[in-house]
Amino acid sequence: MLDHQPTVERAEWVNSLVHYLLAIFFGSAILAAVRFGQVSTAGQISFPPWLGLGLMALSGLVVLLVVFNLAVKGLGAPFAVALTRMVVTDWLYAWTRNPMILSALAFLVGLGLWLQSGLFLVWVLVVVGPAILVFIKVYEERELEIRFGAQYLDYKAKTPMIWPRKPRR
Repeated sequence: MLDHQPTVERAEWVNSLVHYLLAIFFGSAILAAVRFGQVSTAGQISFPPWLGLGLMALSGLVVLLVVFNLAVKGLGAPFAVALTRMVVTDWLYAWTRNPMILSALAFLVGLGLWLQSGLFLVWVLVVVGPAILVFIKVYEERELEIRFGAQYLDYKAKTPMIWPRKPRR
């Protein structure tokens, strides 16, 4: 969809559409999985729920800080409401190109630990995580290349996709 007419305007339009669709589908799936995790005793794990709550609190705070960083430095949001206007390369974005995704996945792992649901954890790690990574690699990176060009390509060459690494100077 992006390469049909790779203009900035088309990339922004397609990106907004895709983000709204993903929010509906992933949001619905996560809500259903949480409900299932709350009522099902199948796959229950013995793990201190407070560790899951701690991970959720920490990773949730990081997500909020990353959104704030994008609003201030990128002049927008990481989703269709107001797409960023600049490539953000500082703070956590110097360590990884996707700190929000990493934090959101950590939040979902924390949720699974809090629910004490092994099935929820397997779903996050085997279905949700890989699906998001494929989406980022196949779609989001191409969309950012169209919108930001050489600036994003330079950032992409220096910064790992997911796993944080000390920034190169």
